Amino acid sequence: MSLAALRQRIATVSDLLCTLNLIVWDSRTMMPSGGAAARGHQIATLTRMARDTLAADATMDLLARAEDEAAGLPADDLAHEELRQIRRAAELHRRVPAELIERRAAVRAAANAAWIEARARSDFSLFAPLLEETVANTRAYADAIGWEAHPYDAMIGLYEPGETLASLQRLFGALRDGIRPILDAALARPQAQAAFVPGAFPADRQWEAAKAFSARFGFDFGRGRLDTTVHPFEISFTRDDVRITTRYNPADLRPALFGAFHETGHGLYEQNVDPAFTRTVFASDLVGLYAVGGTSFGAHESQSRLWENHVGRSRRFWELNFAELQGFFPDALANVTPEAFYDAVTGVRKSLIRVEADELTYDLHIMLRVEIEAALMDGSLKVADVPGAWADAMQRHLGLTPPGDREGVLQDIHWSSGMIGSFCTYTVGNVMAAQLYAAAKADPGVAAGVAAGDYAPLAGWLRRCCWTHGRSKTRDAILQDACGRGLDAGAYLAHLRERYAG
Repeated sequence: MSLAALRQRIATVSDLLCTLNLIVWDSRTMMPSGGAAARGHQIATLTRMARDTLAADATMDLLARAEDEAAGLPADDLAHEELRQIRRAAELHRRVPAELIERRAAVRAAANAAWIEARARSDFSLFAPLLEETVANTRAYADAIGWEAHPYDAMIGLYEPGETLASLQRLFGALRDGIRPILDAALARPQAQAAFVPGAFPADRQWEAAKAFSARFGFDFGRGRLDTTVHPFEISFTRDDVRITTRYNPADLRPALFGAFHETGHGLYEQNVDPAFTRTVFASDLVGLYAVGGTSFGAHESQSRLWENHVGRSRRFWELNFAELQGFFPDALANVTPEAFYDAVTGVRKSLIRVEADELTYDLHIMLRVEIEAALMDGSLKVADVPGAWADAMQRHLGLTPPGDREGVLQDIHWSSGMIGSFCTYTVGNVMAAQLYAAAKADPGVAAGVAAGDYAPLAGWLRRCCWTHGRSKTRDAILQDACGRGLDAGAYLAHLRERYAG
């Protein structure tokens, strides 16, 4: 009885988080700029309501009685994990002042609007005051939930449980050592010219192409949408309403196309969480107060990077599918061959923009951001000095200097969303994606399907091994069951060597 009542209470929290996601989606896609202040209040109110419901004395009373009820259940019953996750989240939120949670949420909408304007004007000073507030709130939040070695650890753990700054530094060190010789060799070779780039690629045709390939991967447009935004993202309001976005460059279709591939991977994860988990702790991040079904942000990124890079950037994919793409752009791609297009989408060059970076340099962008976030969190870097620190780090990691703030410190949406601590999950996702894809292709049915352009067997394998579990299994449990080991950079470095040094 108490377990059923507790589940209903968590369902209410889930409904609030899904409603919160809906107005966040609107703020990033449809909302006029004048709505930012009011939207901030709305976001803050819903966040506070979700937190208060979760952390209430009534919830804790129900939780204690539900734990007593569940004591007689078999050890492998999911109710035990369900209750463990609810207790962890409820106790964490009871340690954080409600006013701080509301303040963090209120800043998000204002910061997002300020970031959009600052990015458009390439002027960090327009965003800096909101980033000051975001960093101050984040440091206060880390102190409230607790940390030991470094304040950044508290925030990393929200997005990627089990990881710390120290563990990331070890992973990054192994990747730097492995990637550098591959990158040096790739840059020493003549780079293919993207002959199609000067062509005209109307946004409406790019949207049609992106939607067609997304559907080919298995995204269900009966339960989803593809919209336009400044910075691509995916967001869901249960598995039956999943929104993906991308952006369009009329001179180059690659950002829209691969942005859509990336967000489709996220969308597939959300659409395929076990329907029994809807409105439960296994389809909502109660710690971070996000309606998200993926077990960690790194696990989520593994799906986007798998479909974007391992499938969508493969030579075989374009041998099979380039003719369809030509059908959307018959004039611009008339004289381009599948091999030339493959060369163009796997070309290696040091670039300023993370979301448009090639596979070999992508993780260097992540390392740069983690370095800056850690310094902001421990106070060794001031917000006013971030553009200079960014330029210095870009030189050290990539040998480039941003010409302005738009191409540098203002290029990502994450800080305006208050998501300090989340950048590392892209690299975690790259590593996990390679492990899962290697394991999947060991299945003869999956390998034959990919070779023939049938992606249903791959999607089915991922559904069984990853998607359906939602948040009921940890990242490492998924990796252990599917691959026989936890997070390990070996498969990722092998993939990069095969594609770029073979």
